[in-house]
Amino acid sequence: MSKTIKSMIMKEFSSRLGDARDLLVLDSSKMDAISTNKLRLELKKSNIRAMVVPNALTKRLLTDMGLSALNPYLVGPSTVVWGGQDIVALSKEITKWAKQIEELEIKGGAVEGRSVSPADVEALSKSPSREELLGKIVGIMLSPASNIAGALLGAGGTLCGAIKAKAEKEEEAPPPAA
Repeated sequence: MSKTIKSMIMKEFSSRLGDARDLLVLDSSKMDAISTNKLRLELKKSNIRAMVVPNALTKRLLTDMGLSALNPYLVGPSTVVWGGQDIVALSKEITKWAKQIEELEIKGGAVEGRSVSPADVEALSKSPSREELLGKIVGIMLSPASNIAGALLGAGGTLCGAIKAKAEKEEEAPPPAA
């Protein structure tokens, strides 16, 4: 391959990656064409991109981008995937597909520039998503306020009910004789 073609491939891959820093490396070489197309179409619906890449050029490009953590996984046929809402969503989707298609193998990945093994990708896929974590945080933050409000309303309601009952009882009682 000439230097010009290599340069064009690196520019294309770089422009497709953009500023993505969370990547996974797969081996999809054992998959048939139908399964590969089905996988790509479904990943595209989740805004996940996949690209089969030449390892040597990819290592050079990723090292320039500060993502050399992927280099150990760029051995043999490699498909780089990136995108989705976050790395958890990406790992959930890829893990789901790896279970459905036995020929699809997760080699590893990089999260925020750090290397992750296939076992780490599996663990990430079991993590709560960003939205779930934000929901939990909001729930935790609002919990003390709702507990205080409930306590005030509960105790205040009881006290108010007792005062009202006492007032009604006094109204019903005959006035004291003078």
